[in-house]
Amino acid sequence: MARRGWRELDESDVRVRPGRRGSRPRSKRRPDHADAEEAMVVAVDRGRWTCALDGDPKRLVVAMRARELGRTPVVVGDLVGLVGDTSGKPDTLARIVRVSDRGSVLRRTADDTDPYERIVVANAEQLIIVCSLADPPPRPGFIDRCLVAAYAGGLTPVLCLTKSDLASPDEWIEAYSSLELPVIVTRMDAEPTELRDRLEQRVSALVGHSGVGKSTLVNRLVPDADRATGEVSGVGKGRHTSTSAVALPLPGEGWVVDTPGIRSFGLAHVTPDDVIAVFEGFAEAAEECPPNCGHLGGSDDPDCHLDDFAEGSGNKEQLASLRRLLRSRAGLDES
Repeated sequence: MARRGWRELDESDVRVRPGRRGSRPRSKRRPDHADAEEAMVVAVDRGRWTCALDGDPKRLVVAMRARELGRTPVVVGDLVGLVGDTSGKPDTLARIVRVSDRGSVLRRTADDTDPYERIVVANAEQLIIVCSLADPPPRPGFIDRCLVAAYAGGLTPVLCLTKSDLASPDEWIEAYSSLELPVIVTRMDAEPTELRDRLEQRVSALVGHSGVGKSTLVNRLVPDADRATGEVSGVGKGRHTSTSAVALPLPGEGWVVDTPGIRSFGLAHVTPDDVIAVFEGFAEAAEECPPNCGHLGGSDDPDCHLDDFAEGSGNKEQLASLRRLLRSRAGLDES
């Protein structure tokens, strides 16, 4: 074949030296994994996720996160798609290839200035705020912050007052009456029947300080809790990490997510509008407020329109409760 002169060459004759990463183009298409099996994440431990196939606590599978998911967060309560070995036999490992959209998310930050959000649990329907009436005494600031986190994340909050055999719950029931907050009262010498009925056929997360009786409640709700915790959170090694949540199956249908003792709920990710949106009528009224209004009223926000709205609608008590939550979110009145 005769050699062609340079005038006869075109772009098809150009040879490009491959780069250091190779010249083979990478496809952005990912497999759809139509055969993936649905499961619920019930525990996370050292880069391994324990999942219940079809939400069945008797069909536990240990999985890793597929490479194509990158750093996509996968937390307890997530509904995921699994491929690979889903037999659940010892030393087997499946892959999480898909994370479904979340119906609710309970988030917190380390403090009110921390920009990094931590997802405590996904897809829980209820947040059970466990608070003891004595030993230790109630901490209203913590309760309010949990309420804010629940409202912002799409969970229904429920206040559970424990140790009513040591102190009366009347004061606290009255304090939260304007929020129409469900309140359940338990005592150490009686079965938590009302709470058990509230949890049935639902996914519920329990939060509370150390010493309020949360572990006692979990052990009563899930009689085999110690063994179940080892099974779902130890990925075959029987260890329950104290830094993450674990979902435990109720004797009937439903799951209770036991969270580690939380000292505080940072709310850096929550805005005042997230809180106000939960209160009927107040969100529309807040649109009449001046720019950058924090809706705290008084000397902080003297021109807040919520005062006029509450005066006209007769919702002064609800506004007071709303502002208590907003002040707690802002780090005020923490005592």
